Formats: sequence, structure tokens, C-alpha cells
Amino acid sequence: MIEILRLISSTRTRRPARVSAFLDALFRRLARCTRAEAGATEERIWDVWMHHPHRAAARELDLATGDIAARRYDIAETRLTLLLRRAPDFAEACHKRAALYYLLGRDGECLHDIRRTLELEPRHFGAMLHFAEILRSVDAAAEASFAVLTARLIHPHLTIPD
Repeated sequence: MIEILRLISSTRTRRPARVSAFLDALFRRLARCTRAEAGATEERIWDVWMHHPHRAAARELDLATGDIAARRYDIAETRLTLLLRRAPDFAEACHKRAALYYLLGRDGECLHDIRRTLELEPRHFGAMLHFAEILRSVDAAAEASFAVLTARLIHPHLTIPD
């Protein structure tokens, strides 16, 4: 967990693995937009994160996301694991698998994938929030607050579940 906290603390000094001027512009917009505009900007960020230069990789991620929603967790895990073998720098695939592991109560594997997500995409506010949830579950309130605060520096209009 310490390594993930270090990654979060260095968010502003690290560059994403997949550089995108468009995504950079969306994050700048998100930092200064109104609450009313934030939802649409956040949605566009998620769309960029779900995209991959190889259409087959993006399609596999879409299918795995559908599998998770349909509670076909074993199929989703297989898809995501195979996808990450072919595209190890696909941050959103790491994040989706982390979310799957969280749902399954496999915190060690979840933390591994959260760490990898943040290595690849330092601004991934979703991964930071998932990490904060795990921290809360182990009574690490100060660390959880730090993760949420950092996520809010990136996305000032985040809605944080209690």
C-alpha cells in the first residue's frame, strides 16, 4: 500500500504511459470547469481511457466490462488477463481488472492492478477512489483521505460515495 501512496503523491510529476494531447486538454478543462460541465468532461475522459489504438483491444475491454456488469466474473477475468498480456500498457484494462478483483474480495490482486493503473495513468481518479475504499476497510482513514484529496485535485467535482 505504501508504494501506491507514493505513486499518488507523485501524480503531478509523472507522465502517463500513453501520451495524449486531447486527454491532457480534457484534464485541464476538468480542473477549471463548472460542476454542470464536469459530468460531460469526465465522460469524455472515460471514453479516451476505454479507447485503445488497436480496435480489438478496445472491443475486448468493452466485452469484459459487459461481463462484469452481467456478473460473469470468471469470463471477465479471463478476457482482462488475456488482454493485459497482449496490451500490458492499457491502463483502463488494469483498472477494470482491479475493480473486478475488488468485487471478488481479492484485495491483494486488486492493489497490484491499482498500482499498475497509476503507474500507467497517474491521473486515474477512479483508481485512487478504489484505493481509498480499500484503505477505509482496513481503518487507514488518513491515507484514504489523502487518496480522495489527490483525486479531487485532479477532478474537483468528484462525487465521493460514503
